[in-house]
Amino acid sequence: MSDEIINRVANSSLEVVDLEELYVEGIRNLISIENFLEEGGVLVESKFREKLNSFNWSIYSNNYVAVYCSKEILVPKWAELLFINYLSPYVKDVVIGNLDDLEKFLFTRKLLKFDAKKYKDKTVMIKGCSNKPVPQQAMGMVISMLLPYVKKLSYGEACSSVPLFKKQL
Repeated sequence: MSDEIINRVANSSLEVVDLEELYVEGIRNLISIENFLEEGGVLVESKFREKLNSFNWSIYSNNYVAVYCSKEILVPKWAELLFINYLSPYVKDVVIGNLDDLEKFLFTRKLLKFDAKKYKDKTVMIKGCSNKPVPQQAMGMVISMLLPYVKKLSYGEACSSVPLFKKQL
């Protein structure tokens, strides 16, 4: 009997998809529309535009920004869209929504370039643990993209994965 330790995972044909590798590095900011409204959450168009025009948008240079308004305050859609106009020259990307929406957007953009075909007829595991936030939506997207191609699909870690799909022969 040999005392040599054999790494069966490294020697297997298992392909690992690590969504953490798709994480977009960069500073994220949340801007509240409410900070640009009059007291009581009222939008007075002339004052709103004046505040937007005089604000120093360069503080968000090279950042990712989410423009948010709480559900308690009703603002017209054009008010949200004006933020994009002011932020676009400075930021890497901007979305209307919260920071979770921003993260989903960034992952979706990366997944649009994901080549699921390279996993054709392979045993694939979607890595479960990560140090960076991976939206559940991204997990769902990658699974949908892989299903038409893979032979087997699981989720987790090689030592303890959960089977998700096995192609019927």
